[in-house]
Amino acid sequence: MLLLAGYESTAHMLGLGTFALLRHPEQLAALRQNPHLIDTAVEELLRYLTVVQFGLHRTALEDVQLNGQLIKAGQAVTVSLTAANRDPHRFDDPDRLDLSRTPGGQVAFGYGVHQCLGRQLARTEMRVAFLALLRRFPTLRLEVLPQDVPMCDDQQLYGVRRLPVTWDTSA
Repeated sequence: MLLLAGYESTAHMLGLGTFALLRHPEQLAALRQNPHLIDTAVEELLRYLTVVQFGLHRTALEDVQLNGQLIKAGQAVTVSLTAANRDPHRFDDPDRLDLSRTPGGQVAFGYGVHQCLGRQLARTEMRVAFLALLRRFPTLRLEVLPQDVPMCDDQQLYGVRRLPVTWDTSA
């Protein structure tokens, strides 16, 4: 169940994470030089690239005040994980990808009782896949300009539709 339920989100994260690394060559080089960064790299990619795009819907169980706004019991709210993961009150320079950033506080997998059951499996899959990709394709690069990579931005999960890449076969 965990493998099937998390397949699409993990696939989007792997494609999008690879795209982000290729667009940030200094971060890619740091990870290539120090593969021990993989744990913090995965956490940072999860924060930076939150694939759940349109937010989660929740219903207030009781009246609650939030930033001066009364949310009444029974009212629906939308929680943006993407906005939370780019909150400048929580993360210094939140729009910058920094694979050495001290991990903690990202909510790409949700939070509390609503946290994704497959989060540890997804993290493991990402660690293994990114390290294998970097090891197997040391000269991997985009084959097109970044703006020409088609994005999935019209559905629940954000990602790349295709990621045209190339590499030096003689390396």
